Amino acid sequence: METVNLRAHFDGKQILLDEPFELETDTELIVTILPKSLDDEREDWARLALESLERAYSDNEPEYSLDLIKEANPEYEGR
Repeated sequence: METVNLRAHFDGKQILLDEPFELETDTELIVTILPKSLDDEREDWARLALESLERAYSDNEPEYSLDLIKEANPEYEGR
């Protein structure tokens, strides 16, 4: 069997897979315990990114019209 990474959680009594997966009896497993701080760290990085964007783009940014474009990008899809 190939190595497969599966998300799971501990409900206080047993380890439960987050998605169904067929396991054969006596399949060897490696369990890695992830620290809860990963969620906190992810939130910290997201907050830092938002603060940086707020500093870069203020509420009084000028609007740039299309007539200010000197050379159009032919690969731009006009989103």
